[in-house]
Amino acid sequence: MTLHTLSELIDEGVRGRYVLVRSDLNVPLDGSNVSDDGRIKASIPVIKALASAGARVLVSAHLGRPKGTPEAKYSLAPAVARLAELAPELNATLASDTTGAAAQAAAAGLADGSVLVLENVRFDARETSKDDAERAAFAAELAALTGDNGAYVDDAFGAVHRKHASVYDIAKVLPSYQGALVRTELEVLRKLTTESERPYVVVLGGSKVSDKLAVIENLIGKADSILVGGGMLFTFLAAQGHKVGASLLEVDQIPVVQDYLARAEAAGTTFVLPTDVVVAAGFAADAAHEVVAADAIEGSAFGAGGLGLDIGPDSAAAFAAAIAGAKTVFWNGPMGVFEFAAFAEGTRAVAQALSVNSGFTVVGGGDSASAVRSLGFADAAFGHISTGGGASLEYLEGKELPGLVALDR
Repeated sequence: MTLHTLSELIDEGVRGRYVLVRSDLNVPLDGSNVSDDGRIKASIPVIKALASAGARVLVSAHLGRPKGTPEAKYSLAPAVARLAELAPELNATLASDTTGAAAQAAAAGLADGSVLVLENVRFDARETSKDDAERAAFAAELAALTGDNGAYVDDAFGAVHRKHASVYDIAKVLPSYQGALVRTELEVLRKLTTESERPYVVVLGGSKVSDKLAVIENLIGKADSILVGGGMLFTFLAAQGHKVGASLLEVDQIPVVQDYLARAEAAGTTFVLPTDVVVAAGFAADAAHEVVAADAIEGSAFGAGGLGLDIGPDSAAAFAAAIAGAKTVFWNGPMGVFEFAAFAEGTRAVAQALSVNSGFTVVGGGDSASAVRSLGFADAAFGHISTGGGASLEYLEGKELPGLVALDR
């Protein structure tokens, strides 16, 4: 795969040219405020590099999942406001539409080194359409904003697994380049799949085992250990014959997990499951709770109604010890309901262990990234915090990512 770089584009000369940058501004909001600005911070270097080189920078991005029409709650306004706070020198402004009259007028008025963010691309149903012609038409409108000598830079790794107009089709219309963030993410993922130093430990959490099945299958035989926490752990416990009370359970995945456990043993990969669990009376921050053995969940004071919401302290210590001895660690998914203080300690223990590990450590985006930041850990404490989320997982599954295929020219 040959992907042209941002440096190549800047060396060609961008002063006075329009450059459309696909950025990842899909950030969580607390009302109208950005609650985790990690993706915005990660997007700034490419935008700044192009603006500093004299480009007229157009930024396309999405936020949330609007239904193909404008919705105020999904406006990029909060993200652009935060971008302006983090990088005031960019003087970034927001167009009130995506490719309509307002965007056209604002783009036409851009000066060299200026930045205009187009409103949420998913406000246009053609962005995510399954119809190739509809997506192509929207991509053509985006490209038209760049005039006769435009270029496209994909710096939104978190969207490269989507066959969307602003990710896939636009790269067929304009000369296309990978942004520094995409390049970094790919380098990290190659280390996790083909160049990882051993011992290689993978920590998987999150709610559903079905979300991680393909990743698990692809890592069997590559990782030395796979540590399992979060809601998905209860399907693993059930696969070993244990009762899990009212805990999250995907009954239909039990045979698949049993197969993975058997195959992992033969391939030399060890699954490490919790030996104790924090069980609660219900799903609430103030729910009564206690620590019980993982094979005795229904023996808690809450009986068959007990709900597992975190790994226990012994398990957290065991996970931390496994991480401490690793040269490569990939973590995706919290160990429990970290949003509730009473059920955040397992996630905190994993984050702490990664933060002091001297090897190559990767926090796999999404809830994991939000968790480490909300628990007070600095980004610099980890080797890499991915912005990828689903894209990272699909890469680790061995899938072809449409956005990267489109950049291969």
